[in-house]
Amino acid sequence: MKDMETKLQLALDFVELKRAIKVAHEAVEGGVDWIEAGTPLIKSEGLDAVRRLREEFPSRTLIADMKIADTGRLEVEIAAKAGADIVCVLGGISDSTIKECIEAGKNYGAKVMVDMLGVSDVVKRACEVEEWGADFVGIHTPIDAQMRGEDPFALLDKVVGKVGIPVAVAGGINSETAPEASRRGASIIIVGGAIIKSPDARESARIIKKAILQEKPIPTFLYRRVQGEEIRKVLEKVSTPNISDALHRGGVLEGIRCVVRGVKMVGRAFTVRTYPGDWAKPVEAIEKAGEGEVIVVDAGGVGPAVWGELATWSARNKKIAGVVIDGGIRDVSEIRELKFPAFARIITPQAGEPKGFGEIGVTVRVGGKAVSPGDWLVGDEDGVVWIPKEKAEEVANRAMDVLERENRIRKEIQEGGTLSEVMELLRWEKKR
Repeated sequence: MKDMETKLQLALDFVELKRAIKVAHEAVEGGVDWIEAGTPLIKSEGLDAVRRLREEFPSRTLIADMKIADTGRLEVEIAAKAGADIVCVLGGISDSTIKECIEAGKNYGAKVMVDMLGVSDVVKRACEVEEWGADFVGIHTPIDAQMRGEDPFALLDKVVGKVGIPVAVAGGINSETAPEASRRGASIIIVGGAIIKSPDARESARIIKKAILQEKPIPTFLYRRVQGEEIRKVLEKVSTPNISDALHRGGVLEGIRCVVRGVKMVGRAFTVRTYPGDWAKPVEAIEKAGEGEVIVVDAGGVGPAVWGELATWSARNKKIAGVVIDGGIRDVSEIRELKFPAFARIITPQAGEPKGFGEIGVTVRVGGKAVSPGDWLVGDEDGVVWIPKEKAEEVANRAMDVLERENRIRKEIQEGGTLSEVMELLRWEKKR
């Protein structure tokens, strides 16, 4: 049941307190109602994060996202004494710990929010904790699940109407989805990335608050989770370094270099295996590949060239997205004039002969990776990264998350900091 004015809660999921406070001030000016010391911040800074936020924002409702799993009374006590108005406990833990948290909250003047993260029967648990005296229920789609396209509101509809206490919702919410959260009955809309990753947290908070008040979505390209056809749009936006970071510093086709500067390649793989110097199958692939696909050629990593100017003209006419060759390419000057995305291991003037050996549409070995038909390839001046088709949705979302976080860091550097200062690198150096 929605029985309170909708509140916009800011989740400060930083590991640096200085950055968290800076963003919090911007966001409060933009209209944020409640401030949350996120779990990463508390784990990094301890409850000093809550104390400092209380000092900075003495009149704001302050949430400590402790994600309590044990010693409920003690953890609620120390969070409340540090200045938290609301303390979060996990709904999937023992009944006794949740009850201890609720009792401790009453004793120390803090309210308790029960986070349904990982709970199998959310409706049943929500009703139970309400009966025990919890003040709020939190419906939370975790970040890792968001990256795989899970709906942050799938459980919200099931809980609202079943309980009489206010329901909070979190999970990749932005200016497009916040009004929907309110319409579906959420009393507290928790927003993290769409504000804390923004170069202008004040403006982002203002836009989200406006969308909630007007009950009308405000479009955004950033801070969204994509699926299906939208994957290509995201991959066109992010860089190969962003994608490699999203792949845990992986995905790089080793030894494959950019031939044409200033162009970008995004597309699904149309694969070719050929013998060194045999350009028959690569040329045949041009006829068979679809618009927007990338021809990926395994030529054994050696010359002679299996691709040149005339093949490039043909591929461009067919609207092929690009070519990646683990082998040789030639006619580079002409290909550069055509601005066709081409990537290869070797540049050589020597052409091979069209003998017709090889296969099309099979898994090939390129740049040390096993590339299958339908996998995604993204290439730019930094090189080429490979995304297995079954992970494309998750990797695209994680790459966009990397880009968004860098946008905020870049802004803080432009304001006079250095990368080391902003990220507090010395603090995080491995000690042993």
